[in-house]
Amino acid sequence: MISPDTACETRYMMAHGTVCVTAGLTGLLSFVFLTVAIATDYWYVIDVSDSRYNNGEGWEDLNSHSGLWRICEGKNACIALIDPFSEESQSVPESQQHLLFMQKVFVILLPLSLVLLVLGGIGGLISSLANGLYLLLFTGSYFLIGGALTLAGICVYVAYSKAAFAIAKHIYGDKVFDNVHIGFSWSMVLACLSCILEVMSGALFLLAAKLSTVGQPEQSAVI
Repeated sequence: MISPDTACETRYMMAHGTVCVTAGLTGLLSFVFLTVAIATDYWYVIDVSDSRYNNGEGWEDLNSHSGLWRICEGKNACIALIDPFSEESQSVPESQQHLLFMQKVFVILLPLSLVLLVLGGIGGLISSLANGLYLLLFTGSYFLIGGALTLAGICVYVAYSKAAFAIAKHIYGDKVFDNVHIGFSWSMVLACLSCILEVMSGALFLLAAKLSTVGQPEQSAVI
């Protein structure tokens, strides 16, 4: 006959396994979302369908969408953004150097977050199989830090986009941008979802660490 203590411990072990699997799947989904977000060009969208600009050759649709690496305008092919690490960036006016700095920050942070997700997934698999308290604690904290880096990259991109639009309005005048609709599109949404899922994965690994102490009184005081 199974004792109540043994049955309770078994339930905790099953819950621990479920939490670890859920944390792994959440981390994997976070990786997929961030990969798609980084690779696509719908972070920032400018819709001028209701506003036409006469350039001397007729009315032209100036709709555009951009990502971390390039911008696509109208029906033209996408063109790469200036490389903030190249010698070409030195020719940018002093008043716009802060844009290059922000661009450097988000093109480093977001791909770095992607790499950290891969390493975190490996660490999560090892810690789940080993069922080690300290490994699970480290993995959970690691994912939380990775989520903070992803959030920082997103926030810098938002600030960059607003600053770039402000400079464009200053150069061309507010009237050009009458009835122009700007906003963040689905690539940004995927990046935000990735950040949320990454934090959730970290929290689940910390919960798994808590569950792993069941039946181990000498470790329970650590949590």
